[in-house]
Amino acid sequence: MSRSIQSLSFIASPTEEAQASREELVRRYGNAEAKDADVIVALGGDGFMLQTLHDTMNTGKLIYGMNRGSVGFLMNDFSIDNLRERIAAAVEYDFHPLKMTTISDDGAVSVALAINEVSLLRQSYQAAKLRVIVDGQVRLDELICDGLMVATPVGSTAYNLSAHGPILPLEAPLLALTPVSAFRPRRWRGALLPDKVTVEIEVLEAEKRPVNAVADHTEVKSVTHVRIEQSTDTTARILSDPDRSWSDRILAEQFSN
Repeated sequence: MSRSIQSLSFIASPTEEAQASREELVRRYGNAEAKDADVIVALGGDGFMLQTLHDTMNTGKLIYGMNRGSVGFLMNDFSIDNLRERIAAAVEYDFHPLKMTTISDDGAVSVALAINEVSLLRQSYQAAKLRVIVDGQVRLDELICDGLMVATPVGSTAYNLSAHGPILPLEAPLLALTPVSAFRPRRWRGALLPDKVTVEIEVLEAEKRPVNAVADHTEVKSVTHVRIEQSTDTTARILSDPDRSWSDRILAEQFSN
């Protein structure tokens, strides 16, 4: 559906290329304050887009990204021309992030949100030893590994894919539970879960085998328990060109070399 675009706010990563592009776009289209703009245009790479989505969650703001970084999977192609028309025709995706609640070895409780994935990673030379519980039922009594993650469809082509996890279509109501270098059970390659489940991970032998937990860019050290669930009261909104939609990008990834 075409939308009315009156005002744009341009933000950019600190790189020279992104900053120069922002200056050129501001000269062409003007620049509104982010709180007053119809759409925020983010210039950078995937990391900058994730940061922008975190900063704007539950504000109702639409984010349109243009790639001025390296991979740019979450971004649209960069072009100066016809920007208002492109944004007006863009496809909107609204999605809920994951909520990570951790308990550390000192009893501290922390909460963080993840658009891509929540991951647990060993902190020392020794493999992590984890117990995996899904909706209150123990599914793996003991998993020995370098790490374990729960990835959203948005994040399924990021760290999850590098760990040989499945690519999830954006519309799929699924989460990928993917191990990193599983040692026991050696043949366990992960699982697909409904996105409404609650995953709890207990860190076994936490003093001997310390583990950190990460929600996108937020890291909590020396955790003993991690609870992961969809944050249904939090929403991020992103725009994608119709000829390069996220669904198309995810499908293309499944047939790439």
